[in-house]
Amino acid sequence: MPLSLQILQALINGLLTGGVYALIAVGLTMIFGVMRIINFAQGDFLMVGMYVTWLLFRAVGVTVPYWLIPIVAAVMFGLGALVFRTTIIKVVGKGDSNYILLTLGISYLLQYGVQMILSPNFQSLPVTNEFRQSAIRFGSGLTIMGPQFIAFLVALLLVIGMSYFLGNTDMGRAMRATSEDRTVASMLGVNTKVIYTVAFSLGTVFAGISGLLLSPIYSIHPRAGVLFSTVAMAVVVLGGLGNIKGAMIGGLLIGLVQSFFGTFVNMDIAQIAVDSVLIAMLMFRPYGLFGGGARKA
Repeated sequence: MPLSLQILQALINGLLTGGVYALIAVGLTMIFGVMRIINFAQGDFLMVGMYVTWLLFRAVGVTVPYWLIPIVAAVMFGLGALVFRTTIIKVVGKGDSNYILLTLGISYLLQYGVQMILSPNFQSLPVTNEFRQSAIRFGSGLTIMGPQFIAFLVALLLVIGMSYFLGNTDMGRAMRATSEDRTVASMLGVNTKVIYTVAFSLGTVFAGISGLLLSPIYSIHPRAGVLFSTVAMAVVVLGGLGNIKGAMIGGLLIGLVQSFFGTFVNMDIAQIAVDSVLIAMLMFRPYGLFGGGARKA
């Protein structure tokens, strides 16, 4: 394949992958934007979403996993609300070390809990080979893989929908008000406990749906979320903590970095390149591309 086509293929692959990264990061950055908490278990909720998809796929007997999005979203919302009301709510506003230790503990609990219940063996979603290998091919040799393309479109729609929700609904405006000043929001009649529960649960939903979208592409195992946790952190730091637009653009940029280094160097160097981008951003612009002294949901 000519170099120009290789570059274009890497660009396409990077954008498709980056869209899903953005979806993972939007959930993470929304939780931070509202509660000032970084959820270190976000990648593990993604892993749970993969397992929920795998179990439902086998039980329901659908041909493609995307029909399961409403069910997975409902399950993940319930799980997020349960985790928040039983654990996270106890450390909100009580110092960074408390939530860091708690969310790390939840991360290990999810990993080893799934391992004990469902075994540590690698699993794969039993989709047909026709679906897994479906692609849009162009005469020049360019290929857009079907599962990656659908994942990108769903992620894009969800991110746009979340932006609309935050800016054009009463609940979204209440979440933004709470992110600005919890005390003032409470004085104006906003039930901040409900807002925090919804924000955390929606962040969990985004992680779970990301797991569903990635389940036809990646192997499913208890530590599947670890890599995506690292990527999500890089995305939110790059885009700016608490900034939805920044998460979207940051996800696309990280996807492009991975794709170009993976195509023209190798995948091991690609991960090093992502980590280097994160370190450079922390050194020279710690608030991210679109961040500032104050965060917004």
